[in-house]
Amino acid sequence: MKSLKTLLLAGLATTVLSASALAQEFTLKLHHFLGPKSPAQTQMLEPWAKSIEDASGGRVKIEIYPSMSLGGAPPELISQVRDGVVDLVWTVNGYTPGLFPRTEVFELPFIHTNDILATDLAMRDMFKDYLADEYKGLKVLFLHVHAGQAIQMAKDEVRKPSDLAGKKMRIPTRTGAWVIEALGAAPAAMPVPDIPQALSKGVVDGALIPWEIIPALNLQEQTEYDIEGINKTRLGNTTFQVSMNLDKWNSLPEDIQKIFEEKSGDEWIKHVADVWRQSDENGIKKAVDAGNKHIELTQEETDAFKVQLEPVVDRWVKEVSAKGIDGAALVAKARELVAAYTAK
Repeated sequence: MKSLKTLLLAGLATTVLSASALAQEFTLKLHHFLGPKSPAQTQMLEPWAKSIEDASGGRVKIEIYPSMSLGGAPPELISQVRDGVVDLVWTVNGYTPGLFPRTEVFELPFIHTNDILATDLAMRDMFKDYLADEYKGLKVLFLHVHAGQAIQMAKDEVRKPSDLAGKKMRIPTRTGAWVIEALGAAPAAMPVPDIPQALSKGVVDGALIPWEIIPALNLQEQTEYDIEGINKTRLGNTTFQVSMNLDKWNSLPEDIQKIFEEKSGDEWIKHVADVWRQSDENGIKKAVDAGNKHIELTQEETDAFKVQLEPVVDRWVKEVSAKGIDGAALVAKARELVAAYTAK
């Protein structure tokens, strides 16, 4: 026969478990495309989820599913969250070309320069009046960028636009393809995990991609040169979003909504910027330690790329204007805000 102490302990454990289950009133599934050990998960998504869970007193539970483990491919994440297949996603806007044309302004060359936080805050400021229309069916909790597109080359040193003429380059977004075309190179679209093999087999000569990806893919083994503009200036960027299904959001009580918004505010945006900056610094350090040559272009060299790539901005303005979007106003406002926040 079980002792009274054993029975009491078992009863207490059952009570605690039951209370815990009752406390979790809202269990939400967050789906994304990177691995469980990526900085995006361990340093951004997990701390964000925990801060919300803690602030809710355990009423909210956010289950994170990395590596597309709930099925589908990265371009399907937006439809999954809009359709309510999942509750939350972290994804790249450019995986679904055409859905977020206004936000795409922050992917253009030299809109983002080198300050991640400045660009993130600019997106925040522009969201309500300039960007919100393209996020129907979603509750955007925060937008962000990473450090931006740098040039990683297998064998070729690059210091001026003509050095890329005739090269084959992996690109991240459609505007990235325009950048490569404007530099006289041939764009090649491919998933990030395919880059090492493409470099090793000569399918591409290089890639337009931040340093952050170097450790995860061991790109230092396939490249010799890592090139960026003066003061970490980049040739473009990628925009990301963490968004919730709008119906799910509307079903949450006001106090829970307030927690999500508070934990996705300015202090959090600063943390996100720090995560991506540090990830980028870690990446280039690994490449340099392995013997890669890290090239920071001079002001004159950087300006030569700016001149060569300004037609990309003009091309984008013309394209979105044909769809009834005031692209020139978006470019002007984005540049104004990024400059203002960079100066602070």
